[in-house]
Amino acid sequence: MSQRINYIQQTPELFRKYQEFSAAIRISSLGDALIDLVQIRASQLNGCAFCLDMHVKEAKIHGERELRLHHVAIWRESKLFSERERAALLWTEALTRLPTEGVNDDLFDKARAHFSDKELSELSFAIMAINGWNRLSIGFAAEPGSADAAYGLDRAGLN
Repeated sequence: MSQRINYIQQTPELFRKYQEFSAAIRISSLGDALIDLVQIRASQLNGCAFCLDMHVKEAKIHGERELRLHHVAIWRESKLFSERERAALLWTEALTRLPTEGVNDDLFDKARAHFSDKELSELSFAIMAINGWNRLSIGFAAEPGSADAAYGLDRAGLN
């Protein structure tokens, strides 16, 4: 399937602002490794091939181990993630899937045990950002790998 609409060309100012928002998240206190895991997991849950492809390559560039990348989908069973990373992945799933009854206190407390108020807020904005990008990429059928050269993702050596 080819891309339906080039939303970057059609709404360059909105794209730029959303990109600035996403870049601001990258300079938060969370660090690249945690943000990469969150972006990969949300993209898996949403079925966004373009974003999953992009964020796996980014994580590889940031030094993430390949086995951990393969284990993101099975993070509950894997021993490769810290308790903090597990809390972030749990929070990512909750905010990406949004249960009809809302996010319960137990789940919130599990995330809160590993993050300060500021960090949990930053994490929530990171989850919000990737979910938005997933919706754009899925809706307009962005082709996985099509932005590799533009974003320097060919450095990951995964093509």
